[in-house]
Amino acid sequence: MIREVKREEIPQCAELIKKSFKTVADEFGFTPENAPRFTAFATTGERLLWHMDEEQRPMFLFEKNGVVCGYCSLLVQGNGECELNNLAVLPEFRHKGIGKELLEYSFGLARDLGCDVMNIGIVEENTVLKKWYEKFGFVHIGTEKYDFFPFTCGYMKKEL
Repeated sequence: MIREVKREEIPQCAELIKKSFKTVADEFGFTPENAPRFTAFATTGERLLWHMDEEQRPMFLFEKNGVVCGYCSLLVQGNGECELNNLAVLPEFRHKGIGKELLEYSFGLARDLGCDVMNIGIVEENTVLKKWYEKFGFVHIGTEKYDFFPFTCGYMKKEL
């Protein structure tokens, strides 16, 4: 079941995001020392509350049999565009279609919010993830290298 995040669930969502993104950090050798701003290390309850209160981001989770096992949020950017953020599924719940359900739900929500383009940023070197998003119609639009990340940021978008 997909539903909106309740304020009191924010700490649990922060932990879910960190645990989910930690597998990527481990796979690619990211650490708090070489990538302190990477999602696995930088996500906090305070930051998510700021997203909720100040940016008014729609935040939603996937719950199965009472267990919160997936999360994502949208940032409405204006001009009919939004950005999908922190699509995360706990490792033990992966490969069961939860990410797909969250993604497809986000498409509908984005359209309801007046968006016709969805943007996303990924670790460019994560070719498995890149191909996964391409299956859903995302196209690669560019890359950017930042001094504070030991990886290249890849950018993709999808026409809704």
